Amino acid sequence: MINIDFTEEEMQALNYERFHHPDPHVQRKMEALWLKSQKLSHKDICRLTEISPNTLRGYLRAYLKGGIEALKELNFYKHQSELCQHTKTIEAYFREHPPVSVKEAMAKIEELTGIQRTENRVREFLKSIGMNPRKVGTIPANADPDEQERFLKEELEPRLEEAKSGQRVVYFVDAAHFVLAPFLGILWSFTRLFIKAPSGRKRFNVLGALNAVTHELTTVTNDTYINAQSFCDLLWCIARLNLGVPITLVLDNARYQKCKIVWELAESFNIELLYLPPYSPNLNLIERLWKFVKKQCLYSNIILSLRILKMLSLTALIRLIPPTNRNLTLYLRYGFRGLKKLNLWRCEVYE
Repeated sequence: MINIDFTEEEMQALNYERFHHPDPHVQRKMEALWLKSQKLSHKDICRLTEISPNTLRGYLRAYLKGGIEALKELNFYKHQSELCQHTKTIEAYFREHPPVSVKEAMAKIEELTGIQRTENRVREFLKSIGMNPRKVGTIPANADPDEQERFLKEELEPRLEEAKSGQRVVYFVDAAHFVLAPFLGILWSFTRLFIKAPSGRKRFNVLGALNAVTHELTTVTNDTYINAQSFCDLLWCIARLNLGVPITLVLDNARYQKCKIVWELAESFNIELLYLPPYSPNLNLIERLWKFVKKQCLYSNIILSLRILKMLSLTALIRLIPPTNRNLTLYLRYGFRGLKKLNLWRCEVYE
């Protein structure tokens, strides 16, 4: 029999850990050692804790060797797949040639390693090395990553720093077109569901200016077209705010925003028009707002009239504006992502 002399502090620690340790296996170890400290026989300890004598002796030896900390160690045997030996080879290949399906991955793994596994096993292995099914994104083919990087560091970020310190107000400007058509989304359902699609091409247009710091939204709306006059109306709305500091509007290169009437009116209000590099929606913060509004309020809704579309769109814009909506506040954090940081897939190109 293994004899151990327990101090009062050790007994108190064992008594605490047998109830409060998060792992039940460790709790059982502490229970066994605490019963040992109470002078119970090994037979009684094994009966009360439902462990074998060999297991109890293992606990006691571990305690003598490393104390309570040694009892907290869990060294369970975990079977490793044979594929783990080929992880580097498989990962290197799939980084260059991502599979479309698990079946394709299964066939390619067998070709690379000679090991055949079921779909479920291959799926588990792919997840274990960090792979998951992800939707492929798109970027404009004509975008210039170097120009975006220069614009972000030399022009946009300095103005945003001034805005944070209260020396300037920066607005991100863009138009959203809510077309009277189905906004399809994904639902948990027992069968595939269908919604009615209205006829015609009516739409509700919103030209918005999003404050980069406060996230306040200034809008001009209509159900015809966004043109230079609409942009001039937005300039008037911003000018009437009497902000008292320099104002910068960050906007894309739409033709109605780059005409003489717009330039003259902006100059008269001392408003700077900062044009984004061509094909750079990723640098326009308000694009995230439009995406969020459509996703949260319009997807999978049946909208049969332009009046209802207007009501839903305006209600969404009012209800979702921060600071009341924390999700949108997180969605609108800066963190602009240049094209150089994206993982471009070198797939086959058909021209």
